[in-house]
Amino acid sequence: MKTPRDIDEDDLAKKLGAFGYRISRQTGSHIRLTLGGNEEHHITIPNHSPLKIGTLNNILGDIADYFGISKVELMDKLWGS
Repeated sequence: MKTPRDIDEDDLAKKLGAFGYRISRQTGSHIRLTLGGNEEHHITIPNHSPLKIGTLNNILGDIADYFGISKVELMDKLWGS
C-alpha cells in the first residue's frame, strides 16, 4: 500500500485515536499525541495540511516500530487495503 498523499493532521489524529492515542497538548503548530499504558508513547504531528510525505512516513514508521508491526500493516489498519 502506498502512503496516502492527502492526509492532514486532524485526519491522522482521528485515525490514531482508534489505537488509543489522545491529544495531550498543542504547542504552536505541533500537536502532541500520547498513548497511555505501561509505557507511554508520544508522537508529534506538525499542524500542516497536507502532511509532507516524508514526515508522515517517519510518524508511521515510529508507531509501527512501537507496536512491533510493519508500516504496511499499520497503514492497512488505518486506511484499509
